[in-house]
Amino acid sequence: MATKEFPLIPQRVSPVQTKWRTVITQIPVPQSLPILQDMRSGEPRSMGGQPPILWHHGQGAQIFDPYGNIFLDFSAGVLVTASGHGHPHIVKAIADMANRGLYHAYCFPTDVRAALVKKLKGLLPPPLSRVFLLTTGSEATECCLKLARTHGAKISKTKNIMVSFDNGFHGRTMGAQLMGGSAGLKGWLEGEGEGRFIQVPFPDGFRQKDISFKVFTDTLAKKGVKADDVCGVIGETYQGANAALFPAQYAQELRKWCDQHKVALALDEIQAGFGRTGKLFGFQHLGIVPDLVACGKGISGGMPLSAVLGTEELMNLYGPGEMTSTHSANTICSAAALANLEVIEQEGLIERAARLAPVLEEGARKIQTAAKGKITHMASTGLVAALQFTKPGTTIPNPEVAWTFTWEAIKKGVMLFAPVGINGSSIKINPPLVIEEEALNEGLAVLEEVAAAL
Repeated sequence: MATKEFPLIPQRVSPVQTKWRTVITQIPVPQSLPILQDMRSGEPRSMGGQPPILWHHGQGAQIFDPYGNIFLDFSAGVLVTASGHGHPHIVKAIADMANRGLYHAYCFPTDVRAALVKKLKGLLPPPLSRVFLLTTGSEATECCLKLARTHGAKISKTKNIMVSFDNGFHGRTMGAQLMGGSAGLKGWLEGEGEGRFIQVPFPDGFRQKDISFKVFTDTLAKKGVKADDVCGVIGETYQGANAALFPAQYAQELRKWCDQHKVALALDEIQAGFGRTGKLFGFQHLGIVPDLVACGKGISGGMPLSAVLGTEELMNLYGPGEMTSTHSANTICSAAALANLEVIEQEGLIERAARLAPVLEEGARKIQTAAKGKITHMASTGLVAALQFTKPGTTIPNPEVAWTFTWEAIKKGVMLFAPVGINGSSIKINPPLVIEEEALNEGLAVLEEVAAAL
């Protein structure tokens, strides 16, 4: 949620030439301005929130513009290209499927859909046993909402309250934003769903110091919510703008509470899934298995595909034709996802994320120290870290400094996406999982320099 557009005014920057980064032009590149201006005049203003660097192609953990500049990618296309940009195995899978002459099949059976479902099902811990392929993360979280409420309605007419967490993000569609924990994103809803969508504090240890499960039950009681009226609980395994996992004990007590009250527990793993945290699924750090898992981003290597993973009971609530999607399991997207999962396994990317996790965490701490109080909180899990820019000594967001940090990093050849979180005050560091340790260290050193110069 960036607070302002990046300027389309070329600036002279110091040249950069390393193994991983090259900057040889003004930033933004003067020749790119007509294209960028056309985009700003033709698209909604909301699309102008990302840094004005014209991406041309990618390779591994590098992004190339058309003008000779090379950026070390610490964004992974917003956590999508876990297996790197332009991976030849994924590119070949896409090309082979396109060359077959079949781009789309709706819900008609295809061998590639069957193979992807079988592959995903084989990765699931019980009682998860069913796979529903969709297109976007929002579609996946909305499906979790639909299944939780449908299941609740079979138990009681009043069992329709969905509980989620403050500062959570589950997408930009209506149901996803009703579940989200950011009041700023809900203004257009004007009280829609009030009383049926309840937020409780997320136990991050930063804005919510008390991370005991008692806060969950006390908050529901304070808001007048009866446990038996709750149909579902949904939370991100780690909150996107924070990168701190649920505390394991909290998650385990939540699992017991949901079982006790016949509540569907859904985890949003759209960012956390498929190796990002150093395990296949983020929930594997917590010692629990949810009833529903929303997946996206890193599942497909860059193509629009998401999935809901769930139990037999929940996933079979609807009959034939009652829960489908036009672009579900598009053949090219499915081929890309299958190839991406093969890359993750064959190249040991989950193990790589776990091995590089301490490197990222140490680097992020150095950045925090260099910022001299401007970064109040840092959290790191696997190959994702988040830096919270606040007014020194407080939890009050400081989006202006976060924005400056991003822009200065890009001028030095390290690609970040715009700040996220409350008022756009959190910087995420999440390179592709294929990144080499040397490249990771170089990028972190650059960000440390940027922090010191703020």
